This record gives sequence, structure tokens and C-alpha cells, in this order.
Amino acid sequence: MAIKWQKDTIPYFGDIMYTTAQCDQCSFKFADTIILSGKDPVCCTLPVRTEADLDARVIRSTSGTIIVEEIGVMVEPGPISESYITNVEGVLQRIRGVIESTVRWSEMDNDFEKVDIALDLLNKIDAVIDNPETAPVSLTLQIKDPLGNSAIISANAESRKLTEDELETLKTGMIILDAEKDEIIYDISDEAGPIGKND
Repeated sequence: MAIKWQKDTIPYFGDIMYTTAQCDQCSFKFADTIILSGKDPVCCTLPVRTEADLDARVIRSTSGTIIVEEIGVMVEPGPISESYITNVEGVLQRIRGVIESTVRWSEMDNDFEKVDIALDLLNKIDAVIDNPETAPVSLTLQIKDPLGNSAIISANAESRKLTEDELETLKTGMIILDAEKDEIIYDISDEAGPIGKND
């Protein structure tokens, strides 16, 4: 598998790195944008109470963990996490899509208790998306990022530095690359072995 990367600078984010990966054997492809600037670990919080809150800009980096405590949702970064820019409604729609998949799987397994729980969560999310001011449950979007590259852009959002205890529990989901090089090769064949200093 070949992984390639290239540095760039863009407004707001600062220094970034575009990465691509492709495997000739299985046709796996992956692309991402990694933020390189060093920032304090951050926790961003936004209570979703108005239509304007649904439109608030959300920057979720590959190292950001999304939490909506009221409905028990935690989306942690993994090895192939992707960064994205959306709004609060977009984040809720992404969560909604995952829950819908859970409904289908649970129905196939005849696990109707999980189906009922998932449908209840969908109803709560839909109510907030339809009108946060009249929804029977209030939701709060939170992003915790140990690398400080995620943000919620809103006058109603709060931002604080993560505590040491919080940092110990968070995942980064990142592969660390050498910015002075622009490619690394992972050999996933049967002949793979240790990479020597001159390789």
C-alpha cells in the first residue's frame, strides 16, 4: 500500500497536509486532510436551542470526538476517520444515518428492543431538526479534540481547554507522518518484513 502526502496552507486551518492511500492489491483508496498546526486540546460545546444553532458551522478534524450526551451518542475517531466541515444539522443527519443502519441490522436480527430504542432516538433527533425551540428534548453538541483542530463557530458556542483526565480517555485516530518526506510504503504482501534503515 502506498501512502502519499503534500503540505499546504489554507485560511483558518493554517498548515495542512493532504494524504492519499491506495492499495494495488485490493483497490482500497483513502484520502484525507490533516491539520498540522499545534493547538491546545479543546472542548467545544453548543446547546442546540434555535434554528440559528442548527446552522452553526462545525469543523470536525480527524482527531475530534463528537458527543451528544442527551441521546447517549459518542462518535470517536478511528484509523480512517475523515475531517469535514458542515453545520450542526449536518452532524445530526450523520448521526441519524448511523442510527437508521442500526434499525435495519436489528430488524434483521429480530432484536426489536434495539429497534424501539433506535426509533426513539430518531424521533428525538427529528424533533430537534424540525424545530429546536419546540422539541421535547434539548440536545447539546460537543466536540473534544486532543489536537485542538476541531471547532464550532457560533456566538452561542463555548470553548475550553481539555483537562488531563479527559485527554487520557480520548482517541486521536491519527497516523503520524514525517512532513519532510512525501511518501511511505506499507507492504501487506506475504513477503513483508522489517524496513531497514536504507529502505
